[in-house]
Amino acid sequence: MSTTQTDRVRLFRSLHTTARPLALANAWDVASARVIESAGAPAIATTSAGHSWSVGAPDGDVLSREQALDLVGRIVDAVAVPVTADIEGGYGQDPAAVAETVTAVIGAGAAGVNIEDGTRPPADVAARLAAARGAAERAGVDLFLNARIDTYLFGLGEPATRLKDTLERARTYVEAGADGIFVPGVTDPAVITALAAELSVPLNLMAGPGAPTVSELGALGAARVSLGPGVAQAAYAAARRAAEALYGTGSYDELAEGIPFPDVNGLFGPR
Repeated sequence: MSTTQTDRVRLFRSLHTTARPLALANAWDVASARVIESAGAPAIATTSAGHSWSVGAPDGDVLSREQALDLVGRIVDAVAVPVTADIEGGYGQDPAAVAETVTAVIGAGAAGVNIEDGTRPPADVAARLAAARGAAERAGVDLFLNARIDTYLFGLGEPATRLKDTLERARTYVEAGADGIFVPGVTDPAVITALAAELSVPLNLMAGPGAPTVSELGALGAARVSLGPGVAQAAYAAARRAAEALYGTGSYDELAEGIPFPDVNGLFGPR
């Protein structure tokens, strides 16, 4: 691992703090990553959903490993800040294949990865996380391994026991080598506080309209706040509004909020 990558990994780990949570506006291509970096981002996170849509596929482990790795490599090469990669379930049928994915992600220069559980049995996810941690150790990289728990996002299990189930999964995943726990779908302050109080690693949440602000989430115990596919969705909404105006009234007003051409083009000049 190069000194530059070592520094990026160390920096990325240090950014996880409740005093000033790591805020991540997820990117789905090089252009979005450069725009987000230019806005002051301390790190870049990819979104598998946004990337999938950009290549004409639905979200949900449809991307190939090669497609995912291509994006990670291009974004790492394009920005100066640490990059954490959303690799869904690990792009592999078994833990050994997940380890291969993680080895390649490290080779691309990433500082962290997200691995999600979805509807997989927690024991199977733990095996994937352990394989990912093993791959990082063999590569000599202190990769930040973020385990995503989908109990709230997908409404898994019974509402009355969802918090308990989530914490049980979290403990299992941390024992397997996870450095952080990501629980998308949670915005209730009481639940956030309860999660943070019981976790021994940084808590990552996904935010959007109606959620507490980043600083408020930090006060509740979150150390990392990401927007998931939200930025990509907003970008596609802007494209749809512009197209509907063009094909409806024939107006161009929706383009008024666009970034000036020289500003966008300038993001790709010599750095």
